Amino acid sequence: MLLLAMDTATPAVTVALHDGTAVVAESTRVDARRHGELLLPAVDRVLKEAGTALDAVTGIVVGVGPGPYTGLRVGLVTATTFASALGGVPVHGLCTLDGLAYASGIEGPFAVATDARRKEVYWARYDDARTRVTDASVDRPADIAERLASLPVVGAGALLYPDAFPDARGPEHQSAAALAALAAERLRAGGEGFLDPLPMYLRRPDAQVPKNYKVVTPQ
Repeated sequence: MLLLAMDTATPAVTVALHDGTAVVAESTRVDARRHGELLLPAVDRVLKEAGTALDAVTGIVVGVGPGPYTGLRVGLVTATTFASALGGVPVHGLCTLDGLAYASGIEGPFAVATDARRKEVYWARYDDARTRVTDASVDRPADIAERLASLPVVGAGALLYPDAFPDARGPEHQSAAALAALAAERLRAGGEGFLDPLPMYLRRPDAQVPKNYKVVTPQ
């Protein structure tokens, strides 16, 4: 097993390589505006650090979000393109929030919240670091604060809104290393719990065609 994992659903452009037992190389850079520019160099850097080539990879792991429209698409398109170039190796989709939950190592109930912009967070509840018990949602922090009042909340979304989430905790950013480790664990257990490599959009994109715009092309 040699898994190449990546996630661009958050400001972290993160890549890791996992041999089925441990992470052998990883790279994470936080830059919300340069996903497309940073991802392929990160993949190249991770492969070089591990001393291997892309054609040795036996599976791709990718975070499917939730996340903003443009950044999320970068990782998913790259993952599916790599899989096709490698002769159809499997692509294992995972909820981005699950990677943060797994990295937290928390054993009791908690929640994960990432920054959704527009003064909102993407969030979900967990029974433990491996078990999500709600679908991912997007809400204003104040609207869910009472529901999560007794729980630790992990992630950048929690740290941005301490009034709503007083027990905010790290990790702040997504890690492809955690995503790869979770995927390897699920594959060893039989391969259940993966998602199709399709973007998890919970709302419409920020960029939209203006209404009533002036037509300048000839009629």
